[in-house]
Amino acid sequence: MNRAPFLLIDAGNSRIKWALVQAHGTQTHAGAFAHGGAKTVSSSGTGADEPDWSDLPAPASAWISNVAGEQVTQRLAALLDAHWPGLPRTTIRACEQQGGVTNGYTTPSALGSDRWAGLIGAHAAFPHEPLLIATFGTATTLEALRGDGRFVGGLIAPGWSLMMRSLGEHTAQLPTLDANAARGLLAPGDAQHGPFFATDTPRSLSAGCALAQAGLIERMWNDLQEAWGVPVRLVVGGGAADEVTAALKVPHTRHDSLVLSGLALIAAESATPRQP
Repeated sequence: MNRAPFLLIDAGNSRIKWALVQAHGTQTHAGAFAHGGAKTVSSSGTGADEPDWSDLPAPASAWISNVAGEQVTQRLAALLDAHWPGLPRTTIRACEQQGGVTNGYTTPSALGSDRWAGLIGAHAAFPHEPLLIATFGTATTLEALRGDGRFVGGLIAPGWSLMMRSLGEHTAQLPTLDANAARGLLAPGDAQHGPFFATDTPRSLSAGCALAQAGLIERMWNDLQEAWGVPVRLVVGGGAADEVTAALKVPHTRHDSLVLSGLALIAAESATPRQP
């Protein structure tokens, strides 16, 4: 018997990603849209003011990770009610144990839902491997995950774009750069040819902030391998991953759907009847 799919929603600080996933894990539709009704990108590559869910099969339920606040909560509720009134929906929270991952936070529920879902997705994608997970969004987050699924802790730093914007807003003579303005300033191959010593201010800002990100990642990756005494896979993703990984000089694996993957596993686990 074919069961209705799950609608997965990852509401981050910069944009909202979604996917429709069958109960057995196959993704059939996906897209993303910005906050505030800005243009969106769907799996077909077309843009729209809101997600185009009109032709989707009705999902069994919606599973949501939202770290973007109450206004986004209300917007998502309105969107879901407009397309599927009464659709069951769950906004996930981090807990002590789920999806093979044990939460090492002092207060487990204080861990961001996106980080929690990402840990579950990473543990499933790279089973039994020790991992350092680096996500480059509005904030840069690092998670240390043992091969047995124990999350031992993490770090949070300003993201690449936030670093640049903060410098521009708090210094008198520096420009305020965002990611769109700065992306073309990092020349491909610079990381292989030496430090990003730039000859103008915008490139100095862009490269300096990218190298600050890369230095943090490399330091923690090396420290973690030394502490654990085993090779650790560095997994990277997020909107600024291209810019930061261009500056990295350590091996890494790209994965941009860890949160949605984790949501799919949480949904499937919750839908599976418990054995008596």
